[in-house]
Order: sequence, then structure tokens, then C-alpha cells
Amino acid sequence: MSIEVRVPTLGESVTEATVATWFKKPGDAVAVDEMLCELETDKVTVEVPSPAAGTLGDIVAGEGETVGVDALLATLTEGEGAAPARAEAPAKAEAPAKGSGQSVDVMVPTLGESVTEATVATWFKKPGDAVTQDEMLCELETDKVSVEVPAPASGTLSEIIANEGDTVQANGKLAVISGGAASAVEASDPGGKDTAAPKAPAAADAGKGRADVANAPSAEKLMAEKGLSAAQVTGTGRDGRIMKEDVMKAVAAPAPAASAPAPAQAPRAPSPAEDAAREERVKMTRLRQTIARRLKDAQNTAAILTTYNEVDMTEVMALRNEYKDLFEKKHGVRLGFMSFFTKACCHALREVPEVNAEIDGQEIVYKNFVHMGIAAGTPQGLVVPVIRDADQMSFAELEKAIAEKGRRARDGKLSMAEMQGGTFTISNGGVYGSLMSSPILNPPQSGILGMHKIQDRPMVIGGEIKIRPMMYLALSYDHRIVDGKGAVTFLVRVKEALEDPRRLLMDL
Repeated sequence: MSIEVRVPTLGESVTEATVATWFKKPGDAVAVDEMLCELETDKVTVEVPSPAAGTLGDIVAGEGETVGVDALLATLTEGEGAAPARAEAPAKAEAPAKGSGQSVDVMVPTLGESVTEATVATWFKKPGDAVTQDEMLCELETDKVSVEVPAPASGTLSEIIANEGDTVQANGKLAVISGGAASAVEASDPGGKDTAAPKAPAAADAGKGRADVANAPSAEKLMAEKGLSAAQVTGTGRDGRIMKEDVMKAVAAPAPAASAPAPAQAPRAPSPAEDAAREERVKMTRLRQTIARRLKDAQNTAAILTTYNEVDMTEVMALRNEYKDLFEKKHGVRLGFMSFFTKACCHALREVPEVNAEIDGQEIVYKNFVHMGIAAGTPQGLVVPVIRDADQMSFAELEKAIAEKGRRARDGKLSMAEMQGGTFTISNGGVYGSLMSSPILNPPQSGILGMHKIQDRPMVIGGEIKIRPMMYLALSYDHRIVDGKGAVTFLVRVKEALEDPRRLLMDL
């Protein structure tokens, strides 16, 4: 039976796309929902999954061709190709476990929408090491997230093809696992008849330590060289894993105190060569490279201007203190300030819609919804998870969403989809003590609100000087579509809503 593979819905106002990459060729066996190809539109990259298991027939639209919505991409023959595809994978996975000596390729897993390559960050095993199925072999870094690669089968890691620092393509080959003695011992374990069976897990455990949170080998080596223990280093990797950069920070931390007397003891200025010997060069992660590129692109493309105001936080703080215990008891989440600011921004965006818009060629696209980006600092860099339809959420729903996204950001578990589609962003530099800053736009958005620390300052209230908790607010906006009047009006509406939170309830 022949099945047609067609272009899916591409999104609002998008009528055509370009075929970017085919991941299968005619005659290949495919499984249900296996990715066949990738389409590119002006805004997003769309993956096309297989509608059924079978064999890929003709490819109608080749790479580089422009196709419309519902256009025919390829044909799929259902039936014959499905059975071999399903039978082959288990056979390959079981081969090492039986000690037959067959090998299994370790491939780059699916990296996420529009992500076509990654960098090998760390290998946790070396050639010759015994591995068990699903044990973590290495970690890859993409522009946004880290991806762990588990062992597809038990056996011995015989060859590493992509070394640390190498760039690999989606579905590329990373390593090879072969069967052997370690696999044969594991295979005998379920029966419980082999006397060597109880020793196999012990040997594996000794080799991998805490498998799920194993420290990076480069970090272990550097700790040994510097005489540091794991307890002396704070890990910032996945699940608290210690990375090489963490060891470097631990080594550098006491340096200022130790080198303080140096000027008195050695008044001679160090030579450039001596300075160079004390320098350290660390390659930027893909996430850091992406952050740098996007921020610079925003400065080069948008006409960024920043306007400032200040807000008296007295009423918000009083309201929060009065209801925070009841709020947490009923909703199971703490009442913070971010939900107030999110609500206030949603309220202001309705009045000044151009701040919630974006430029697309010669058109301005107004968003009749608010997908709020909440900037979050992580050990790996700045990420902006998006809370969709924030304008439709209650305070409790916002607080739960903000807490959950922040936790996933710190753990490095955000997906690409969770960081795309934002229409406006809030950045809270106040948690780090910032008193004033000018945030940079998160393209293609046209506005970003910068929050800062709350500081007691003398204010003139009704002709009297009173101490009030004040916060500076900064709105950076794209002056190409947002005029000064609109930007100032937006900040004033946010200020009014925060200084009298009852306005939010009455939609004033």
C-alpha cells in the first residue's frame, strides 16, 4: 500500500517552505514517526515525520526545492519495509549481550528542532572500557542545550570516532561498541548460575563510580594534578557533574589572596611572556557562541533605545507579605515578585501592542497573545524559557510556570521548543544586585523589560520625605516600530499597576 508524505501545516501566514535536508533516501526502511526530512520557512524549521512504517519510495521534492502547504514530498510503501526495520534494531542491540563479537554503532541522537550539529563536550568512557546498556557515554553541546548519549547496548567501547571538541552532524557516528568478555559475563547474570556473575556489576560500578553523575574525565585528571578532591569543587554540569571549567574556577579562587603580597616581594613588572604563561585559554561553548552572536545581531539589526522609570514597591511588598502564607498553602508554590511584573507587562502590552510586535520584512506582525520570555542565568549561560499565553494565566499558574521553567533551565533540561516563540522578555538583574542596566533585545522581539534590585531611598510623598523601597525599571525597545511615546506609556502603565496592584484586578 502506497502512502503519500505531504508538507504539514507551516504556521500562521506561512504558505511555503524550502526542503532543507533529507535524512532518508529511496529504499530505506523507516519506522512510524521517524524523521524523514526537514523544511525551512522564514521563521522556523519544521520536521516531517514518517506517517507509517515501511520503505521510502520516490522523493518528489529534493533538497533546495520550494514547496507549498500540503504539497507532495515523497511516497512511502507500507508493509514490507516495516518488518526488517523493526527486527534489525533488537538484533544489533542483543548481539553484544550474547558475546557474539558483533558491533553496535553509537550515533548522534535527535538534537531538536532546527539543530543540525553539536560539539562533543566530554567523553566519560575511553576505548577498552566495559559499558552497560543505557550507561552514559558522552555529552554533546548544541546552541541551546546539552544532550547525553547513552550506550545503545552492553559491551566494550572499542573505538571513539568523534573526540572531545569535534563537531558532529545529526545522526553522525560517535563510537563503536563491540561484544566481548564483559558482555558475556553480563549475559550470564540473569540465570544466576555463573560464579563470575556477581563480580560483573561490582567491576562495572568500580569503573563508572556514580554513573549518572560521573565527573568529566578531564576534570578528574585536572583535580589529580592540582591535588583537589571532588568535595572542594562545585559542579555545574548536569546533575551536579564536575566539569573541567569548575576545577579551573576552584584553582583560581584562592589566587588573589595568595598573590596579594607579590608586589612587595617582586616589584619587577612581569614580562609579556610571563603574563602569557599565566593566561588560560578555554574554547567558548556552543551556547556561549550562540548568545554572543544573537546579542550582536540584535545590536546590528534593531535600533535599540532604552527608557527608564522607577517604581515604588511598597504596595506589592505589603500585598505579598499579607497573602504569601495563604497563597503557598492553597497553591503549593511561593508568591514572588515575577508574577506581579508579568501581569503588569501583559496589562501594558494590551494598551501598547507595538511593544509586543515584530518586524518581518516590510511588515509589522502584531501578536494578539503574550508568550512571555523569562531570562534565566545558568552555569552554562543565559537562556530565555518562554511561558506561553501568559496573559491568560492566574498568579498561581504564572508562579508555577516560572518556578518550573527556572528549575529546568538550571538543570540544563530545557528543550528547544521551550525557548522559542517568545513575544516579550523580562530580565531580572536585581537578583544579582544590579541597580541599573540597559538590557539588549531578544530578537525578533521589539521589547525587553529590565528589573533591578529593590533599594530603600528617600522619596518626597505628599510634601514629606519618606523612606520607600524603590526599583529602577528599564525598557529597551526597537525604535523602528516603537516610538518614544509608546515606550514611555508602557513603562508608566507597568509602574501604575505595581504601585496600585488593585488596578490589575479591575483591568484599569
